[in-house]
Amino acid sequence: MSETPLLSVRGLSVEFLTRHGNVCAVDSVSFDLRAGETLALVGESGSGKSACALALMGLTTLPGRVAGGQVLFDGQDLLAAPPRVLEDLRGNRIAMVFQDPMSALNPLLAIGTQIDEVLMRHTALDRAQRRARIIELLGQVGIPKPAERLDRLPHEFSGGQRQRILIAMALACDPQILIADEPTTALDVTIQAQILDLLAELKQRLGLAMLLVTHDLGVVAKVADRVAVMYAGRLVELADADALFAEPAHPYTAGLLRATPRLTDTRHRMIAIDGVPPDLRLRRSHCDFAPRCPGADAACAQRPALRDIGHGRLAACVRPSAPVWMQDHD
Repeated sequence: MSETPLLSVRGLSVEFLTRHGNVCAVDSVSFDLRAGETLALVGESGSGKSACALALMGLTTLPGRVAGGQVLFDGQDLLAAPPRVLEDLRGNRIAMVFQDPMSALNPLLAIGTQIDEVLMRHTALDRAQRRARIIELLGQVGIPKPAERLDRLPHEFSGGQRQRILIAMALACDPQILIADEPTTALDVTIQAQILDLLAELKQRLGLAMLLVTHDLGVVAKVADRVAVMYAGRLVELADADALFAEPAHPYTAGLLRATPRLTDTRHRMIAIDGVPPDLRLRRSHCDFAPRCPGADAACAQRPALRDIGHGRLAACVRPSAPVWMQDHD
């Protein structure tokens, strides 16, 4: 894995305009994605994960808008790039797998036609070469008898197969970066495992850098090299996956781990995090997690910055460590 960042996100902010005030969905988020690695962006629903991913692709639409920051790819700030540049990049060097294949695929067009649109836009292949490439892609993602199924509509495939078709479409032009937004949310556990194995195998074989957006820590444990934890629109922890699972540094991360079921440990009790996330329309001077954190005290009245706590780990907590009150109990 390369240590040189392939994608550098600096101070990214996204807000949504509402009649009740502006909602800051992504608040000054910064991270790097290296060539050949899988970085998981995790957090509960509403933490800003998908809003962040869409902003990277230049897909934020009203009432949302990018309020600040930089997204640096190949020396260019994508947030300041002209639309034509983004159109050339999307689906070509940077691709995305969306979380709902039925809404991401056009229900009225054959799957072969939809993949062909990507190849027509970004390659110089002729019609026969494009057809051969489509068959190859569908075979790579495990669609049986792909040559016989090019003209079928999305509803003629299962949910897992539709997700595989989206992955094939994303990989059509051999991108350097794949952004996968909750790629297994709507799938049963058996198909989910197959999709995760497929993504891991493709990353290994093609050398992809992957940004995986998910709320499922079981998925993270299976495929991620590093983990960025988001809470209330901010990054609160960034660490190697093994270190984060062994000893979370932020109490919110520890809370997420406690609330995750473990089929291999019958003694583990799932314990929900008390309270609710903060109102993102309000400016907050204290730690965002303090109202839900049993370990909070007067020091948490100041909003902590994301800082280096050693060994390549970052945490936004005044006392970053796995707190006693968050540890598992038999």
